[in-house]
Amino acid sequence: MRNYNDPEYKKWRKFIKKRDNNTCQWPNCNSRRKIHVHHILKWADFPGLRYNTQNGIAICKIHHDMIKNNEENYAPFFQKLILNKLNNNE
Repeated sequence: MRNYNDPEYKKWRKFIKKRDNNTCQWPNCNSRRKIHVHHILKWADFPGLRYNTQNGIAICKIHHDMIKNNEENYAPFFQKLILNKLNNNE
């Protein structure tokens, strides 16, 4: 079970929010309200990637709620967004 008070988890979330400018990364959204940090590949299914910064993305609550129960289908989409972001920052 996830411990939201775990220092490593907090550090991971803080890094993702900072990297993504505390802004929803969904194309054309740019919301800065109610930002969630989403695991691209599920926390429960990929324990080795739980704190990998390339496995996280900042999205607003609206988009986070929209993908619930369908996360697997959005994983390639989010992975592409993160890779593009990382490549553009080099």
